[in-house]
Amino acid sequence: MLRDFFIQTGQYFLFLKIVFKKPEKWKIFWRQFILEADKLIVSSVVLVSVISIFIGGVLVIQTASNMNNPFLDRMLVGYMVRESLILEFCSTMVALILAGKIGSNIASELGSMRITEQIDAIEMMGVNSASFLVLPKVLAVTVLSPLLVLLSFVLGLAGGWLVVYMTSIIPLAKYTAGLKYCFTEFYVFYSCVKMSIFCFMISSIAAFKGYYAKGGALGVGRSSTKSIVISCILILMFDLIITQLMLY
Repeated sequence: MLRDFFIQTGQYFLFLKIVFKKPEKWKIFWRQFILEADKLIVSSVVLVSVISIFIGGVLVIQTASNMNNPFLDRMLVGYMVRESLILEFCSTMVALILAGKIGSNIASELGSMRITEQIDAIEMMGVNSASFLVLPKVLAVTVLSPLLVLLSFVLGLAGGWLVVYMTSIIPLAKYTAGLKYCFTEFYVFYSCVKMSIFCFMISSIAAFKGYYAKGGALGVGRSSTKSIVISCILILMFDLIITQLMLY
């Protein structure tokens, strides 16, 4: 098992070496980049939006219900919701969700192309199939994923605001004041960096598993499942590492 781990790790880095080669035609690359951005990032907006709104509301209710001490200012509810969203949920939790959506999409697409010999046909024409098929996906997801973080953050705060407005669980002015209290801009940058790293791992691992898929339709399914599991584990590991490096 340990031997297979090192073999797979070596193959993964060799795969990245092939992927990150200069595109043969930049015009084709940018066209693919836009298509992949629409398919992988834009199509995730609705999912991220719905989850963020409801999580923001849930965080407000949970935080307010656990702050019954009269000596604690109710403004701290907004503050805690804001910090929870930007530090952890908008990057790590959203990345775990995208590991399933984006990871399975990439792995299944490339896996299907592998078992139907479409990748072999591209290579027969003298094209670097790894760079042609994978590079636009990886770059689109890595570069544009911070936009999902910002969207999730704004909608999470809006979801919390709606709950406060509809239930009056705390004064609305207190919630708004808490959102403005001691805001640290670096946390937004930190969250965006985490998301880019996470999405790079999601897209590259899914592409690696799908590119080398074998065993027919069942093999494609296994590759997709493995890519999601590995991505989720690495996201949690690197969440700890990045937090240690950037915040302490």
